[in-house]
Amino acid sequence: MKLKKILRSAWEGLMLNKVRSFLTTLGVIIGVASVIIMLSVSAGTEATIAEQINALGANLIIVSPARGIPGASRTLLIDDAFAIQDQVIGIEGISAEQAPAAQIVKSNIVTLDSIAIVGTTAEFPGVRDYTIGSGRYFDDSEDDRSAKVAVLGAGLAVDLFGNEDPLGQSITVGSTKLTVIGVMESKGMVSDVDYDGRVYLPINLVFDKYMTTSPIGGDRVRTIYVKAETPDQIPSVITQITALLAERHDVEASKPDFTVQTQQDIIATQEATTSAFRDLLAWVAAVSLVVGGIGIMNIMLVSVTERTREIGLRQALGARPTDVLMQFLLEAIILSLIGGVVGVVIGVGGSYLFGSLGTMNTAIVPASIPLAFGAAAAIGIFFGYYPATQAAKLDPIVALRHE
Repeated sequence: MKLKKILRSAWEGLMLNKVRSFLTTLGVIIGVASVIIMLSVSAGTEATIAEQINALGANLIIVSPARGIPGASRTLLIDDAFAIQDQVIGIEGISAEQAPAAQIVKSNIVTLDSIAIVGTTAEFPGVRDYTIGSGRYFDDSEDDRSAKVAVLGAGLAVDLFGNEDPLGQSITVGSTKLTVIGVMESKGMVSDVDYDGRVYLPINLVFDKYMTTSPIGGDRVRTIYVKAETPDQIPSVITQITALLAERHDVEASKPDFTVQTQQDIIATQEATTSAFRDLLAWVAAVSLVVGGIGIMNIMLVSVTERTREIGLRQALGARPTDVLMQFLLEAIILSLIGGVVGVVIGVGGSYLFGSLGTMNTAIVPASIPLAFGAAAAIGIFFGYYPATQAAKLDPIVALRHE
């Protein structure tokens, strides 16, 4: 029997019970759509994390004390930042940061507890790509003399002053009264850190007023941010920083008491964390596909039983066992392919809809479409083969006698 006739017979067999055929494809539809949607959610999450990290500064190099080394938290000094600024070639700017324990911030209107203080140098906005929404940032002279000035995050300004203009007004941080000279533009949340809910102070003021009882000393910094002039200069700048700080700290460059990272390193770490989540989603979707395949096998076995006389009649009229096998195998494949096409449409549409209506971004993974569609075809072949062989093995005489 020609393939065209076998294909037509398979299609006619499916159309004998349209509702059952449609319900059979639902498992495959759900599985394929799940693969595409879940992978798009995972990819969207990774893209969002990368975008947020890159938004914190371009060509950024992060220097911080090494973890797991006794005393390493005491080794990074403000003088190290100045040394990098003076001696490293290829940098556009540096900013040192120190963040003491959260403090109480009070205005004449409200009092807020557990507010993060961030002491920085004057180059902070340029290095970290922050934009001042109103007012200004403090300058080097104000930092040098520990001027009692503050710059508020956008959210903190609203929490403290509501619709009032905070510029020129006073706030009390801990026990120190400060004058608000600027408000940052909104930065939002990045990795569970609310950058709009912080208060930015001159780092020397933080040393003088908020680090006097710190066990790590008053001139230590938590992080040094270095902005390279171009992306191509980042490797050279990292090499220079590593050699300079190793010499200053009297340690081997191969065993430093500090770490030097780029944004891409942080993004890679985040992606490694989310990969387990992505794999879990993929396995859940794969289980859906397998369940859909089992549904196809079950329905095809029922179909073989119901159509035993039809099979016997076809064989009596000259159909070979291979023709019968091909007919039922094609029925299973058609069901899975139809489910795959519909699942791809629903998956792509659902990903866009989920991204536009939900709070989580989605990004279609192009490879997920042929992967899901190919898996659907494989499911049809794998789970359709056994019922097809059972149909082909039927004895035509016994089949014709079947009631």
